[in-house]
Amino acid sequence: MDQPRDVRALPKAHLHLHFTGSMRPATLLELAEKHRVRLPEALSSGEPPRLRATDERGWFRFQRLYDTARSVLRDESDIRRLVRETAEDEALDGSRWLEIQVDPTSYAPRLGGLIPALELILDATREASAATGVGIRVLVAANRMKSPMDARTLARLAVRYADQGVVGFGLSNDERRGLARDFDRAFTIARKGGLLAAPHGGELSGPESVRDCLDDLGAGRIGHGVRAAEDPRLMQRLADRQVTCEVCPSSNVSLGVYEEPGLVPLRALFEAGVPLALGADDPLLFGSRLAAQYDLARDVHGFSDAELAELARQSIRGSVAPEDVRKVLLADVDAWLAADPA
Repeated sequence: MDQPRDVRALPKAHLHLHFTGSMRPATLLELAEKHRVRLPEALSSGEPPRLRATDERGWFRFQRLYDTARSVLRDESDIRRLVRETAEDEALDGSRWLEIQVDPTSYAPRLGGLIPALELILDATREASAATGVGIRVLVAANRMKSPMDARTLARLAVRYADQGVVGFGLSNDERRGLARDFDRAFTIARKGGLLAAPHGGELSGPESVRDCLDDLGAGRIGHGVRAAEDPRLMQRLADRQVTCEVCPSSNVSLGVYEEPGLVPLRALFEAGVPLALGADDPLLFGSRLAAQYDLARDVHGFSDAELAELARQSIRGSVAPEDVRKVLLADVDAWLAADPA
């Protein structure tokens, strides 16, 4: 039997990673000590917290832990450290292109306002990219729990920095709250400004959430989208339009969307022709990074090396990387597959 190839050496793009959630656990502890932030045991134990967000109480606990982790990011050096370490971790996992998602309003109060916060994040990504060789761009994400007016403000801000590293506009948080169409004006602003529309959908809510993202927000990519597997016609629509779904298997299991890794419908989506980009979502809380998602696809869902290579290609094609970067990465995927696995 052939030796399987190292998935960490497989060139890939990472399209679903949240800013605070990308932090290393050790960094969280060190920054909490630096700023004298008291962490709950769920964040200080050294083990991923036990989470289940399929009910409102569970989601509230998840958000509370996330907000606590975010509270340790208080100054410029903290932001630069997080981005640099994230880029280093991405490089180790074979990620050659990263589109990281951030809501700058969460950091603005401590960093001098919305514009200074976003400019710092963008400068930190340029610095980390130069140091590690990982291409890094930013998706500005609105919060579904806040008002559509706030989302429109963020969309205008994102468009303003479209030529400085912002490439997309997202919508995160609990998709069971509110309606996607409430944010349609914000997404119109973003799309007209040349940004990719990449809202979350089809995670905590069913396939109807994915349809709403397509119909009401003009989504060119879907954050998660895994619940589309429950509707064959919707899967066909995603396949026909080549709308990439950013599937995060470990996150799905940690939050209780599926009881075990084998139930995540990765194979069903793949075989239906839905383009996929595996993502780690929030490694700080879910305990695994990007390469582990490829390991899961191989070990649990039986993906061959050729299929893993196709997953990597789909992540690259689903990115907003420039065409010359895509060509290099796709050629490197082919080289990985052609190389002797031994």
